[in-house]
Amino acid sequence: MTVSPLIWGVTIVVILGLLAFDYFFHIRKAHIPTLKEAAVWSSIYVGLAIIFGVLVLVFGGVTMGGEYFAGYITEKALSVDNLFVFLIIMASFRVPREDQQKVLLFGIVFALIARTGFIFLGAALINSFSWVFYLFGLILLITAGNLLKPEDSEKDEANNFIIRIAKRVLPTTDHYDGDKLMTVENGKKVLTPMLLVMVAIGGTDILFALDSIPAIFGLTQNTFIVFTATAFSLMGLRQLYFLIDGLLDRLIYLSYGLAAILAFIGVKLVLHALHENTLPFINNGEHVEVIEVSTGLSLSVIVGVLVVTVIASLISPAGKAQTAVNNARRHANAYLDLSYTSDDAERERIYRALCDEEKQILQMDKKYRDKVKDIEDIRAEVARAHEEHSRYSSK
Repeated sequence: MTVSPLIWGVTIVVILGLLAFDYFFHIRKAHIPTLKEAAVWSSIYVGLAIIFGVLVLVFGGVTMGGEYFAGYITEKALSVDNLFVFLIIMASFRVPREDQQKVLLFGIVFALIARTGFIFLGAALINSFSWVFYLFGLILLITAGNLLKPEDSEKDEANNFIIRIAKRVLPTTDHYDGDKLMTVENGKKVLTPMLLVMVAIGGTDILFALDSIPAIFGLTQNTFIVFTATAFSLMGLRQLYFLIDGLLDRLIYLSYGLAAILAFIGVKLVLHALHENTLPFINNGEHVEVIEVSTGLSLSVIVGVLVVTVIASLISPAGKAQTAVNNARRHANAYLDLSYTSDDAERERIYRALCDEEKQILQMDKKYRDKVKDIEDIRAEVARAHEEHSRYSSK
C-alpha cells in the first residue's frame, strides 16, 4: 500500500505535537513523577499506539496492520532493554531524579531523529541493493550472540572516551545547576554535567539504532510502517522509565528473550535475502527456493517469546533475589551520594526504599541471595548507607 504525502504529513504533525505536549506540560517544571502519573501516561501512549495500529489494520489491511504491531512490539521490547543503559548512565552521572525527565525526553527526541535518518537510509539501500538483507541479517545474528555474553561492566561506564575528551576540551563543572546546560562558575560560563549526560544518551541512541532498525526492516519493508512503529515505541518511554524503575533488574531473562527474537528476525532476513538473491556467487545469482516467514508467524513468535521471558523472570526465585539485592545496592549508592538530590523528601524516599528492600531480602531463601554477584560488597555499602542516615538524622 502506498501512503500519500497527506497521511505522512498528518502523522508527523501528530508525533511532533505529542513531543511538544510532553515538554510543555510535563518537563518544563522539574519534578519527580508519581507512580500514578507514570502509569496513567504510559497507558495513554500505549493506547494511542494501539489505536493507530487499528487504523492501519482497517485502512491498510491485515498484512500491513500485522507488520505494524509486530514492529511496534519488537521496538518497544528493545526500548525497554535500552532503559537499562539509560539507568546506568544517569546513575553514573548522578543526575538528580527530579531532572531525569528532561534527559529522557532529549534521548527520545534524539533517538527519533537518528532512527529516522537510518530508516530512510536503510530503505534506500534495500530498494537499490537486495543484498543488504544479508548484511542486516548478519548484524542481528551477531547482536543476538552478544546479548548472550556475560555483561561487561566497563561498557556500562557513561564516562567514556567521548566524555573524557569533552571534559578536556570544554570548560565543565562537576556540579548541576537544576536542569541548565550552562552555568556561571567563578565569573565564567561553563558547561554543567547535564550536557555531558545528553551527549552520552545521544551516543548510545545511535548504537541502539544499529540493531533496532535492521530488526524492524526484517519484519516489514514499508517505510511508513517502519517509521510509525519506531516512533510510537519511543513515545511514552520517559513515563515507562519511572513506572518500571526498580523492576528492570527483575527481568533477568530479558536479554535471552531479545536474543531469541533478534536471532529469529536475523534468520528471517537471511531467508528473504536468499529468496531475492542477486549475488553471483550464490546459486549463480538466481533466487533460492526457501521458506518465507509470514507476518502472522513473526508476530506470534515475538509475542510468545516475550510472554515466556517475562513470566519466567517474574516467578524465578533467583530473579527475585537478584532484583531485591540490586535495588538495595542502587538505593544505597543513591543515598551515599550527598549531591544526588537537594530534595529532603527524595532522600527519605530512597532510604525507606532501601529499608523495604532489606526486609524483603531477609525473607528470601539464603541460598538465592548469597549467590548474587558481589554480595559482600553490597552488604558493606548498605551498612555505610545506614551509618550516613544516622549522621544525617542527628544534625
